[in-house]
Amino acid sequence: MTPTQGIEPPHSSPDPEATGVAGRLAEVRRSIAATATACGRAAEAVTLVAVSKTHPVEAVEEALASGQRVFGENRVQEAKGKFPALKARFPDLELHLIGPLQTNKVKDAVALFDVIQTLDRPRLAEALAEEMAKTGRRPRCLIEVNTGEEPQKAGIPPAGVEAFLADCRDRLGLPVAGLMCIPPVDEEPAMHFALLSEMARRLGLAEVSMGMSGDFETAVRFGATHVRVGTAIFGARPYPAA
Repeated sequence: MTPTQGIEPPHSSPDPEATGVAGRLAEVRRSIAATATACGRAAEAVTLVAVSKTHPVEAVEEALASGQRVFGENRVQEAKGKFPALKARFPDLELHLIGPLQTNKVKDAVALFDVIQTLDRPRLAEALAEEMAKTGRRPRCLIEVNTGEEPQKAGIPPAGVEAFLADCRDRLGLPVAGLMCIPPVDEEPAMHFALLSEMARRLGLAEVSMGMSGDFETAVRFGATHVRVGTAIFGARPYPAA
């Protein structure tokens, strides 16, 4: 998908230090809607995944009180400590795993998450298929694509995605719904977003997860169906003192 040429979104990126979780969430939503509209897309075509990693339950509750229902977590253990009680209170809450998944955490991940965005290797695909067959629970999966072909980064290289997708679907029966990527930090993200969006279109995949706090507007212009936004909503991540 190609963005509308020459159209810039009318809103700048939200200030992560402004107005609390509710205010920042509203700013991000406005920015997504304005960018989508400027590109001729419906605002509802873009799902905001609020990335709550390292932030406390209270911050998630603020977002829930403002109507946010889709959240992303990087670590299975952290999500286990925060989300089961919240999902019991908010049955429409949808939880995405957006960080790397070790095979020894697959059982917990399948039980807790509704979407696993980081399907990045054959061994993980096999472990997920085995657990889903065992439990009957089938969270949607997105294939993580290493668009920059960075040797230190997880993900399937672009040339291998079609064969990996076929194996996941045909042999393993996994519910693969789309693709995700994290562009190299030192490269312009637009070229990576364009690559991922075109790849998803060619493979007939409906979901394209790309874009974070610093570049989600660009991702929307290039066809993202999901943007993963943390700092622009929750502020700087709290880290324990050394």
